[in-house]
Amino acid sequence: MAETHTVCRLQELDDPGSRGISLQLPEGALEILLVRRGAQVYAYRNRCPHTGVNLEWQPHQFLDLTGHFILCATHGALFRFEDGFCLRGPCAGQRLAPVAVRVEAGSVVVEA
Repeated sequence: MAETHTVCRLQELDDPGSRGISLQLPEGALEILLVRRGAQVYAYRNRCPHTGVNLEWQPHQFLDLTGHFILCATHGALFRFEDGFCLRGPCAGQRLAPVAVRVEAGSVVVEA
């Protein structure tokens, strides 16, 4: 059964906004990125499907300049918030690996 982890308050995420989280699990660290649009939060493993590198260009900076897409800083790949689908870049057609997330009583909770 997955463990749940409260990682931040919803109000701590800009709208739109992003944040990197490192969860320490018995099997090792799990690097996650959170993105928010409105009341909805999405979570994915912080790994580009093309080469496995982390996506951010600076700490907690996962969005393109428009704030509409997740950006891989290494390759310029663009991913949708809603499903992690890659629209452009060397991994076009692939997806980011989702992580279960929910907002509960104003807190962002992930399952790992």
